[in-house]
Amino acid sequence: MLFGERVTLRGITRDDLERQWEFNNDVEVELAGGGDPPYPQSLARLQAEFDQNAGSGGRDGTSFAIEADGIYIGQCALFNYNDISHTCELGITIGDKDYWAKGYGREAITLLLDYAFRLRNIRKVWLQVHGNNPRAISAYKACGFVEEGRLRAHVWSSGHYVDLVQMGVLRDEWQPK
Repeated sequence: MLFGERVTLRGITRDDLERQWEFNNDVEVELAGGGDPPYPQSLARLQAEFDQNAGSGGRDGTSFAIEADGIYIGQCALFNYNDISHTCELGITIGDKDYWAKGYGREAITLLLDYAFRLRNIRKVWLQVHGNNPRAISAYKACGFVEEGRLRAHVWSSGHYVDLVQMGVLRDEWQPK
């Protein structure tokens, strides 16, 4: 577990799935996270996927539940690892809209970056974000990410084409809080 002032990153449990199912079926949450078109998901399918992954044993990897005030508010993860370049991609979703625009996502990202750079020996963390999501872009910049590129009118989002923004932060640039 990783502990911040207001946020804890921990393993995802089966008890988190009902709230995650609600987040996955909330069109506003899905669009904010780049899921367009949003697809419905049944709770049974989400539980089956969880059970299948849990049944394989071992560790949970680098997917974390985001907990604040004792409740599950979303998830974040590191994935697409490149063992030669020592890079990985970051993804985050705050599904509970009561926690949007209050710094919880920034704190979770900061914890995840510390984990990546200090504990996993990652050299660079990168991500992609839709250009029509200024709230997310601002949060990423506040965490040290810089825009590295932009694919113009590259993705369909909420009825029109928007830019896909590539952002990254190098370990040498990152300043732990």
